[in-house]
Amino acid sequence: MPHPLLTVEDVSKTYDGFKAITKLTFYLFEGELRTVIGPNGAGKSTFFDLITGRAQPDVGKIEFGNHDLTQLNEYEINRLGIGRKFQTPSVYTEHTVWDNLVLSLKGPRGVFASLFQRLSSTDHDRLDELLKLIRLDAKRHWKAGLLAHGEKQWLEIGMLLAAEPKVLLVDEPAAGMTDEETHRTGELLISLAGKHSIIVIEHDMAFVRQIARDNNVTVLHQGSVLCEGKFEEVQSNPKVREVYLGRGKHGNR
Repeated sequence: MPHPLLTVEDVSKTYDGFKAITKLTFYLFEGELRTVIGPNGAGKSTFFDLITGRAQPDVGKIEFGNHDLTQLNEYEINRLGIGRKFQTPSVYTEHTVWDNLVLSLKGPRGVFASLFQRLSSTDHDRLDELLKLIRLDAKRHWKAGLLAHGEKQWLEIGMLLAAEPKVLLVDEPAAGMTDEETHRTGELLISLAGKHSIIVIEHDMAFVRQIARDNNVTVLHQGSVLCEGKFEEVQSNPKVREVYLGRGKHGNR
């Protein structure tokens, strides 16, 4: 069996007495597209915070290849090749779509150097390909602030890809999108699987069904893994149905 690219074992995190994550174990393999679901308060965002160094676990192991992520800060983890996209798109609204991608290129370059130094032909060709991939080729000269919500989400995914990450952490990419935008976003993420290792947090079950396909879905509940499996298995699991359909009865948030 191949060695996991990302290893999370027996990790716990408490905030002022609240157990956000409890003995969480999770493995991501190279080229895998994994979807993580769970009700509000299940620990999904804290899970991403711990992987990226935004928060430190109280106990447990988090490894990326041979690197112990618990000993590194956010910047160092990002440089290793773990990129995160938050739910709300974060783009440079006053810069063009093209410039947003240029500013995100991998390498130690400042804003001035990124925007005013000549790009190599390799970088130029790569950004052209990214623009086609995220379906913004026709809007490369638009200011990012003028894009529709879904287009901003695609641009931010393109910005992540420009930095050449090995792992993409994508938080609720379908939030606020139209049905058409949601479907296109699913197609984009599916096209990236295999070339990248991806973890997607999502609430939209139709979207999860689209991107999960033959990939596993992980269900979090009260900071731990409730179950894992194919979408149909997870959807029909009585424990999962109780967590989602009975959360008002049990007081979960």
